[in-house]
Amino acid sequence: MPLERTKQFPLMCLTQDGLPFSHEEQARRLCAAGAKWIQLRMKNAAPDAWRQTAAAVVKICRAHHAICIVNDSVDVALAVGADGVHLGRDDEKWQEARERLWPDRILGGTINSEADALRAIEADCLDYVGVGPWRFTSNKKNLAPLLGAEGVRAIVQLLDGLPAWAIGGIEAEDLPAVRATGAAGAAVSSALFRGPSVAENFSTLLAAWQSPQLHS
Repeated sequence: MPLERTKQFPLMCLTQDGLPFSHEEQARRLCAAGAKWIQLRMKNAAPDAWRQTAAAVVKICRAHHAICIVNDSVDVALAVGADGVHLGRDDEKWQEARERLWPDRILGGTINSEADALRAIEADCLDYVGVGPWRFTSNKKNLAPLLGAEGVRAIVQLLDGLPAWAIGGIEAEDLPAVRATGAAGAAVSSALFRGPSVAENFSTLLAAWQSPQLHS
């Protein structure tokens, strides 16, 4: 699936472990709220359960014309027909993943430093990168050094047009600063699931990104 489609959707919505409702239900609520880019992020899941959940989430996303990518596993993404995969620092090498995914699937990678940015450009196989962490987040083990706005901006400037989504503990009030870095969007998770209404949270985040003040 061409990355051009994802550029319409600045909010990449990540599911997360440890919530009172399943990853499948998270995806269902997000899609119902209008989210168009879902990343299934399951850590330490048994392979069969992972594939079963991923297949269900892909089906939900298809019904809502939303993009579905799988975090960490090319195998799972291919097995369930997901739109692509996002790989962290310790996952499969980007070039190897691209060879398996072919050019019609989305491939994203996490970068945490200027050296990572140069490596991403040299690899010449990624559709986008996640740049962070913006701030501390308890959802991430082995957290890299915090970048903040200045660190993200410096990395984005090195990417030579490769689209970047800021990641790591981002809240609605951060989105003006995120957009000012030149990032194409932000990956959000905890901010989506706080309180009783995923729909309200998503609407708040999207409105913050689209605010006319962000264009000044």
